[in-house]
Amino acid sequence: MFAKLKNLSIKHQNNKAWYYLLNNLRRIFPSFLFRHRLKSKLNYSAGCDPEYIQRRVNYYNRLETATKLPATTPSLSELKLGKSLKVYYFDSYEYSRYFDPTLRAAFIFGDMIHVPDVPALVKSRPIKGDNSNSVVLKLAKLRHFRYVKDVKEFQNKKPMLIFRGLVYQPHRLRFLEMYFNHPLCNIGQINNDVNPQYSVSKMTVDKHLDYKFILCLEGNDVASNLKWVMSSNSLAVMPKPTYETWFMEGLLIPNFHYVLLKDDYSDLEERMSYYCQHPDEALAIINNAHQFVNQFRNKQQEDLISLLVLKKYFEKTGQPVIF
Repeated sequence: MFAKLKNLSIKHQNNKAWYYLLNNLRRIFPSFLFRHRLKSKLNYSAGCDPEYIQRRVNYYNRLETATKLPATTPSLSELKLGKSLKVYYFDSYEYSRYFDPTLRAAFIFGDMIHVPDVPALVKSRPIKGDNSNSVVLKLAKLRHFRYVKDVKEFQNKKPMLIFRGLVYQPHRLRFLEMYFNHPLCNIGQINNDVNPQYSVSKMTVDKHLDYKFILCLEGNDVASNLKWVMSSNSLAVMPKPTYETWFMEGLLIPNFHYVLLKDDYSDLEERMSYYCQHPDEALAIINNAHQFVNQFRNKQQEDLISLLVLKKYFEKTGQPVIF
């Protein structure tokens, strides 16, 4: 019983109770109160670099030419709280409430691994190819955007790789087949409905931080643990990402922000051995990862970019935003 309670530790987790309370309170106030504040919200500039802000807006929203939405596209007023995917609704409403509810927008909630036929607001998108119809918002941030305060120094951590996760995808299963029970790895799946031979007990984030290397394998789309791993004093280990979210995974530089693995995982031992023998290079990667993560910590700046992404979406779909 004690072990089960320990695994339910909320250390290093976002505060779910506060998240749901705050988002339900937002729904109480009439939306026109927020619409009157849009202009002042967009004028926020304290400590901001305008060129940096615009680069990020254009990264998330790559719409260049005017594109009309289908007549069947719902208006913002039709965005309702459903029984499932509540976090997607809450994270969308946090910013959509500042705009005219008659404006139309195609929200596609969930793990998106393809580019829609019309401009849509999504959590994730493919990195390669023309992904301009996938306009990225900061969605599902309760789970994806969390960071850790790691007081454990890299030099004092176990020279091993740790992984705990749901394993349903062939690429995740392939990794387990190659390295399960390997002396340098403590890995396994936390589901036991398929391939139970690879099932292991859950492990808290704090226990993950005992290891020098943490595996960040993409799941249905991105690796959901990548953000907190890059905020830690451990090395994120992964192949080059193929999907991206608000975290801009497409901008991550191999062996600068994370330790690059070959797509077939065959060089894992060599990569781990190299960074154990070159701790200065490992620490440089960890520092670079921290710097990348830090750009997402300014809440007012994140709000501004989110609102500008939406504003550009409406304007590029022939819906001028009137203050």
